Amino acid sequence: MPEITFIDFAGNETKVDVPNGTSLMQAAMENMVEGIEAECGGSGSCATCHCYLTTDWQGKIAGPNSNESDMLELVSDPKDLSRLSCQVTVSDEHHGLQVHLPQSQY
Repeated sequence: MPEITFIDFAGNETKVDVPNGTSLMQAAMENMVEGIEAECGGSGSCATCHCYLTTDWQGKIAGPNSNESDMLELVSDPKDLSRLSCQVTVSDEHHGLQVHLPQSQY
């Protein structure tokens, strides 16, 4: 089971074991990680589960589809590696992934 680390804007880390096939948003919600609101429940229509991935994971996680890209245009502090955590599904190859959470969601 991959271990994922959620890091809030102050640098506090929460490590969770995430079953394959689970979205980052689901993992955060099930483990009470603050900073993921998930108002739409994972349908990719609200951008309240915005997160940042690190450059070392570029190419190891599929890029956003057009719907996700459109939603990311609505976030207040986008970066090159911004993602909606509801759209990233965890697999064994994601063990060690670090997910940074924006200050705007606290």
